[in-house]
Amino acid sequence: MTPEMMEVRERLFRDFRFYAANALKIRTKPDADGLSAIAPLRLNEAQSRLQALIDRQLAATKKVRIIILKGRQMGLSTHVGGWFYHRVSQRKAQKAMVIAHTGDSTKTLFDMTRRFHDNMPEILKPSTRYSSRKEIVFDKLDSSYMIVTAGGDAVGRSETITCAHLSELAYWPKNSAADTYSGLMDSIPSGPGTAVIIESTANGISGLFYEQCQKARTGESDFEFIFLPWFIDQGYRMPVRENFSLTPTEEKLVAKHGLDNEQLMFRRSRIAEKGVELFKQEYPCDADEAFLTSGRPVFNPERLVEMREKVLPPISRMALTAGEWEEHPLGELKQFYEIDPKGSYYLGCDVGFGVRKDHSVIQVMDGKRRQAAVWRSDRVDPDYLGTVLAAVGTLYNCADIICERNGPGILTNRVLAKDETYIGSIFRETVYDKTADVETEHLGFMTTEKSKALVINELRARLRNRELTLHDATTLDEMQSFVVTESGKLEAEKGTHDDCVIALSLADHINAGDFEPLVNDDAYSDIE
Repeated sequence: MTPEMMEVRERLFRDFRFYAANALKIRTKPDADGLSAIAPLRLNEAQSRLQALIDRQLAATKKVRIIILKGRQMGLSTHVGGWFYHRVSQRKAQKAMVIAHTGDSTKTLFDMTRRFHDNMPEILKPSTRYSSRKEIVFDKLDSSYMIVTAGGDAVGRSETITCAHLSELAYWPKNSAADTYSGLMDSIPSGPGTAVIIESTANGISGLFYEQCQKARTGESDFEFIFLPWFIDQGYRMPVRENFSLTPTEEKLVAKHGLDNEQLMFRRSRIAEKGVELFKQEYPCDADEAFLTSGRPVFNPERLVEMREKVLPPISRMALTAGEWEEHPLGELKQFYEIDPKGSYYLGCDVGFGVRKDHSVIQVMDGKRRQAAVWRSDRVDPDYLGTVLAAVGTLYNCADIICERNGPGILTNRVLAKDETYIGSIFRETVYDKTADVETEHLGFMTTEKSKALVINELRARLRNRELTLHDATTLDEMQSFVVTESGKLEAEKGTHDDCVIALSLADHINAGDFEPLVNDDAYSDIE
């Protein structure tokens, strides 16, 4: 092999873009006459953005962990399939697995892979021992490429997988998605040379894909989140009609995203077919509008999106160790501002049962109605939560505290007031017994349908009037999925949480705000 040929062969191995354009063949989308063709894979804008992220991760960590929220039919399954084929057909001891959401999609993806293989130049085509309707085995390399359907028995179990593509994760069977995902991730080593790519359009504001996206966005997982809006695909255009003029909503889209008239015509056409809500889910302009609720959102979505764009990372994280606060990268207390030694603070607490998936949350607000800190854990017993609550309150200048007293909250309030003898103000309610004609004072806030509506609506008004400053992404996510159900209840969308929302509404309920004295400048106008 000549030096020139060696150089080309090396580039084919290292440069996927070059390899795709010169070695991979795809079936194109139908043209104006409804005809498709077999053509080289040249990366479009969405594919190019994904490949840039893949290359960056490989250079930094030698492995790939990416989760993609996208619009419909942007060619990402083709791109990821081609990249996986490139890796396993050019390297030894590789095992790639693609998990599709339906049987039809499994067949389509495998046909695409067979097209890659069948049209591969002979000099690059590896030897195969056998090929079935779901697997290609490269015998001399001891590598393979398998495509299966989500929901199948023992998907990924008893395997050692180096590359996994989880296609349309939001549409995997709900009764088995979490178990399939867990077993698959257990089959993938965490070291260099491995790759896991998850991609899907949105499908509601709950479920496995939504949860994994939120974890990636808040830095709680190894995955890096990437959003790919529909309008970067040049195929999503339509001819502009005569007398075309922009609606107010379209004017905002032009200002925010730079959409042109052909893209707006495409948007109008799809909205006419699907309705605006389904269009946002399947063709989102930003990540937040992709996830739709099944109920009516309680909090103004536009305000939440504005705040999400201004989210601040914590200035510190603290853990309570042997009664003392210490800096810790995984500390439960996230602080967003330095503590003002003269400032007033207000704590709201939602009490969980101390088991996983049931969180206890303490929200700290200052007198300016800013979210000063958040403490959150799913592994704290209700009695010890009283100790934590006292410690947070003491840290924040013996803050005023309001803690719900429903269920396990009774014990939390008792520990706070009696065992910890907290010296700050603790919220109490006076309950009148008509039968006995006596008033009884109870520690804590009793959350009922009426009292919940009161504090939630107060918080809703604060948000609407721009009186709140929030920085915690988890809190904003919960507010986004907090809805009015068909029965009229105020609660979290099924499959999501509302602990942060309840705790925040309680802190807001007792927040008296900072005292700002009024100064009459005219009173001193005659003084020289």
